[in-house]
Amino acid sequence: MEDRGNHRQNIGRLGEDIACDLLRDMGHTVLERNWRSGHLEIDIITFDKDGIHFVEVKTRSRNIQAPPQTNVDKIKQRHITNAALRFLKSRNGIPYGDYECHFDIVAVTFEGDRCITEWIPQAYIPIYL
Repeated sequence: MEDRGNHRQNIGRLGEDIACDLLRDMGHTVLERNWRSGHLEIDIITFDKDGIHFVEVKTRSRNIQAPPQTNVDKIKQRHITNAALRFLKSRNGIPYGDYECHFDIVAVTFEGDRCITEWIPQAYIPIYL
């Protein structure tokens, strides 16, 4: 029997794969997956005609009580924002310095043999954190 930790990792990885496919289908170029700086991480970083997107992926094996995106609370938003700042600084703002930054969420829910995905563009604006 697979332990709970491995199962969650596998579901999370599958959710990120699905999110990348969704974003590519919408015209995004995936720049990074699981980008890390210290203890901070961004699940997916993409680029499209609108700018750079820092994407948090939330995956559940079924929708219980609340949708997956409700787990992206203020603390998680601050962590992603700080990671995004580090990502931009690590590249000295080039080539993304003149582009808009977006903080998106992709929610992936597995219900039986169905997979439901929801892209939430501009899920939050860091200035209000």
